Amino acid sequence: MASSELIEALQALAHERKIDEFYLIERLEESLARSYQNILDLEWDARVTIDRHSGRIYVYELVGKGEPDEEGVYPEYEERDVTPADVSRIAAQNAKSVIASIVRDAGRQSIYQEFSHRVGDLVTGTVLQGTPDFTIIKIRDGIEAELPHFDLERTPDERNERPKGEHYRHNQRLKVLIIDVRDPSSPAPRMRGDQTRPSIVVSRTHPDLIRRLFEIEVPEIYDGLVEVKSIAREPGVRSKVAVHSRESNLDPVGACVGPKGSRVRMVVEELHNERVDVIQWSDDPAKYVAQALSPARVTSVSVDSERQYATVTVPDDQLSLAIGKEGQNARLAARLTGWHIDIKSASFKAESLAGDDLLIDAEDEAEPEFCAHVSDEGVPCRNHARPGSRFCGIHADEE
Repeated sequence: MASSELIEALQALAHERKIDEFYLIERLEESLARSYQNILDLEWDARVTIDRHSGRIYVYELVGKGEPDEEGVYPEYEERDVTPADVSRIAAQNAKSVIASIVRDAGRQSIYQEFSHRVGDLVTGTVLQGTPDFTIIKIRDGIEAELPHFDLERTPDERNERPKGEHYRHNQRLKVLIIDVRDPSSPAPRMRGDQTRPSIVVSRTHPDLIRRLFEIEVPEIYDGLVEVKSIAREPGVRSKVAVHSRESNLDPVGACVGPKGSRVRMVVEELHNERVDVIQWSDDPAKYVAQALSPARVTSVSVDSERQYATVTVPDDQLSLAIGKEGQNARLAARLTGWHIDIKSASFKAESLAGDDLLIDAEDEAEPEFCAHVSDEGVPCRNHARPGSRFCGIHADEE
């Protein structure tokens, strides 16, 4: 390959891959310097320069002059021209693999510079291919993203960003949230198969995916008239969204649900029929907790602001609905509000009050009520409370 042909090929490649031409040539010079140092068996380091116009290649040996310092660095170096006669042939032999590596790294760096500021953005992509561990999503020509769904028990250092029950087919269009862009120059340990995996990581499980979908479907949210205050999500199953209106005459829930449920239905369809409950946020904790347990009807809520603890009473026929299947409704409500929630039926509360009367008359003869502790997941403790206390022996320190 003639020198002029080499520079023309580099210019064409840089234009095709949208890589800075001078950056590409500088990287090639660095790589060729290492190659020529080995090929020519040089005692000192080598430096390679490529003429930007003619494409001619020059190889120099950097010979140290003077006395080196403690770290072995010389005060100055003399460049000795050691350019071999067949420099273009040797360069052409090494250029293919070198350029392939440079183009790959430069492409990843270009993607990082473009997308590193777009973390949290919603993008639409097309499914290209899937593996047991991740799905490749095409964002646009030449730009691909990774939707990981690793088995976390087998590879705990990886991620699972695919909702339970979702499976994708070739050419399927998906809306995904950008959650990470890997920096190719970062000294951090590389991921398994990093060279073949896209730099952009996207998610279908992140709560902000719902936020961005509502921004698309609800103009009031996009314009800032309605604010999404909090989101609690169990991906692929159910989510709760708390919304608040900055306009007193605007119903935030109605704006998000839309006429005949049209707006929220579009969000649900994009989430592959994940159930989405939209509730109204309130600065009154008791009212907010009651709303969060929707669709269950709440009779009363008493709150302990210091401990962020709420005791909720519901009608007997609403108890199972308030708790939800395997505690899901209560768990999501607790995450949404940030409060510990203890749910009791009206009849259970009445029995507890009657028990309190018996305690006054006959001390220990009354059966103590259940422990008031509720875990961060919204699961109430099933132990009986100690006499004269609202908590069992395990959770007595919360008294």
